[in-house]
Amino acid sequence: MATDQQSLEQRLDELLDVESFDPPEAFASAALNTRYEQPDDPVAYWAEQAKALDWFEPWDKDLDDSDPPFYKWFTGGKLNVSHNCLDRHVEAGNGDRVAFHWHGEEGETRDISYADLHRDVQRFANALKDRGVQKGDVVGIYLPMIPEVAVAMLACARIGAVHNVVFGGFSAESVKERMEFSEAKLLVTVDGARRKGKTAAIKEAVDGCMPDLPCIVVRHTGSGA
Repeated sequence: MATDQQSLEQRLDELLDVESFDPPEAFASAALNTRYEQPDDPVAYWAEQAKALDWFEPWDKDLDDSDPPFYKWFTGGKLNVSHNCLDRHVEAGNGDRVAFHWHGEEGETRDISYADLHRDVQRFANALKDRGVQKGDVVGIYLPMIPEVAVAMLACARIGAVHNVVFGGFSAESVKERMEFSEAKLLVTVDGARRKGKTAAIKEAVDGCMPDLPCIVVRHTGSGA
């Protein structure tokens, strides 16, 4: 028994010195394994890739390298991340395609299409504007891993607000510090979050630490908020 234990410990020590691991053969054989190759003209290559996006205003210069190391790509151009993530796909007739699959803590599943996400993001962007959020304002996002995280982030990008995402496992006190430091105008949070069969009263904890910070609450567990 002692010998087996020593062999295991020795093997673990050896693994600590390994910097990379090859994937299982069955996984590798089924994977799309295409290596990125440096193009002969990287600037021209990325300029060509950028043309696939919708630009509200075209760029003046592909790469401004006049002040190294502060390089700037596509100077003078203007686009919107939310529009490029959603609108252009819906407008191309792909609204019914699944944007992402969500699997919840308790086995829930949702398939969210581009059209669904586009609709919810538009609604939430309008809700933020109704609450006085403007371009440049900071919006805190304190949510578990639920679809509304993507909705909130894309809605902020849509109206030019800055989203400050805080890991859902942090305490309310830690969230308070980040909201104060970033001067957040509003916090998007949740009534409760499920974890390992238990429900944490998130909104209640937020109210205890930040009673004066305006909140938009996602009804996720049905707990009081």
